[in-house]
Amino acid sequence: MSDNRDNSSVNRRDVPVRSDRSDTAAYSVTGGDTTREEVLEREKARYGGMKFGSAFFGWLTATGTAVILTAVLAATGTAVGLGSEVDPNEAAEAVSENASTVGVVGAIVLAVILLIAYFCGGYVAGRMARFDGVKQGVAVWLWALIIAVVLAVLTAVAGAQFNILGTLNSFPRIPINEGALTAGSIVTVIVAALVALVGAILGGAAGMRYHRRVDKAGLGR
Repeated sequence: MSDNRDNSSVNRRDVPVRSDRSDTAAYSVTGGDTTREEVLEREKARYGGMKFGSAFFGWLTATGTAVILTAVLAATGTAVGLGSEVDPNEAAEAVSENASTVGVVGAIVLAVILLIAYFCGGYVAGRMARFDGVKQGVAVWLWALIIAVVLAVLTAVAGAQFNILGTLNSFPRIPINEGALTAGSIVTVIVAALVALVGAILGGAAGMRYHRRVDKAGLGR
């Protein structure tokens, strides 16, 4: 009987124990191999789509980044017509007096601020939501559009005390007199909106890429 125990222990010792953990591919419960793409497709089908909660925090990030960048540029004197100490009417007069210089510089500064700010906002939304980074960037931009429209309606109906973004003088604004809505000002607004949309989409895609690297390291193939 002792011989049987000895033989069984020898047999157990002879069975190789797999300790190599280099193969990190996922396996299904049925025993078949499951590729990383299949796992991601199942997760995306369940958790994908626009996440407006994540996008809201992305919009907050974009707004805060825009305020900080505008304050920094105003402090260094490079934000022409966008600084926190410049009255909108004075900015409009400056543009009308020297539109060829101030208007171009102000538009470039505004575009750079919006691109960076909404890239950061899109990145936060894409990082939080994990899937569909482009959609998260669009959702951040939609939040900005919705809030701007709501505040504009409140300002028109109830007065300037509801113009929250206007009260934040450091928030970047287009240095054009609001009373003179020209074709040039409309084009500027459209371009600014498109720049913000591009920045948010790029940021959302960048935030999602972090999770793809994690999935590749954890799920292997």
